[in-house]
Amino acid sequence: MQRKKECVAMLLAGGQGSRLYALTTNIAKPAVAFGAKYRIIDFPLSNCINSGIDTVGVLTQYQPLILNEYIGNGQPWDLDRTYGGVHILSPYQAKTRSSWYEGTANAIYQNLHFMKMYNPEYVLVLSGDHIYKMDYAAMLNAHKKTGADCTIAAINVPLSEASRFGILNTNPDGSIYQFEEKPKQPKSTLASMGIYIFNAKKLFSYLEADDANPNSSKDFGKDVLPTMLNSGEKMFAYEFDGYWKDVGTVASLWQANMDLLGESPEFDVGDKAWKIHSRNPLAPPEHIGKNGVVKNSMIALGCEINGTVENCILGSNVIVEEGAIVKDAVVLANSVIKANAVVSYSIIDEGVTVGKNAKIGVEKDPTAEIVVLGRDITVGDGVVVSEGQKHETDILA
Repeated sequence: MQRKKECVAMLLAGGQGSRLYALTTNIAKPAVAFGAKYRIIDFPLSNCINSGIDTVGVLTQYQPLILNEYIGNGQPWDLDRTYGGVHILSPYQAKTRSSWYEGTANAIYQNLHFMKMYNPEYVLVLSGDHIYKMDYAAMLNAHKKTGADCTIAAINVPLSEASRFGILNTNPDGSIYQFEEKPKQPKSTLASMGIYIFNAKKLFSYLEADDANPNSSKDFGKDVLPTMLNSGEKMFAYEFDGYWKDVGTVASLWQANMDLLGESPEFDVGDKAWKIHSRNPLAPPEHIGKNGVVKNSMIALGCEINGTVENCILGSNVIVEEGAIVKDAVVLANSVIKANAVVSYSIIDEGVTVGKNAKIGVEKDPTAEIVVLGRDITVGDGVVVSEGQKHETDILA
């Protein structure tokens, strides 16, 4: 008798993340560091294990090396299982053809064999670039209760932002009567979160039909979901009312980091009832000098603070030298802010050196556009980097 899993999760993690500019030049967006000790992919992986889902396929494509190494055997998320666990799924050469993932639906289709290996009743499809805590088991229970063929997680967004999302128009019982992909004039504010639960057999049949359709763009939102709805399948919205942030832009990534700070943060990563797992330790900095000041900040293991750090997220082994001021900024692992430099409203990637007396970003201006400095670059002594600039090579003068 074939062993089976009730629900298998498929995590789409192959995105290029071009709107994050230098932060994703050499890594996939889900591998971008977040909140001092995390990477973005920690959140859906942690949600899976906290929800009792222990079989996860991670679909990678763009710059996968760092992401693959980070996930490893899945041990930090308790996903190192002999049956199930986490699996990296990259495009590969099949007998009949070889191709990159052509869209979200095609990526899942190319891994039908992986899902069928576990003979699941349900398939959970996730995006790898959102920050949130969500109990997928509760969503699955709602899916069973309604008898749906597909359930779509949705969140209410401001009307002014609704045209950026796939919008669900629903009946009073939550059933979906219309799905509009990024409508110019949205009829509702109930936005798809890119989280779907399907009855597995229905999903497989629609993916096979979509792959055979030469006119399809191979996308869930544009093709598969509207086709299911037009075919009369039973589809329901599952409303989510917690914190959820799409960190696909520099501004949203910076804001999501800032949401972690304060005595009552908007998003609490320290919630012991819903632990967010990570490979990286979080602990007090190893050294705060006699002139070092740390206020309202999240600091990872190994940092040395001899300057002023306020309203900041600092990754592991960051050095802030004497007289340097870092405010309202995200500074990722192994970066150095040298003496008397000023960094504000910026995201500084891993391994960056900011020279003495340099000025990055605009001080005391919450409306300033965020500066981005890419991985392993050097900013020369005294260099000024104005608001909104994005750099992925050295700035020496």
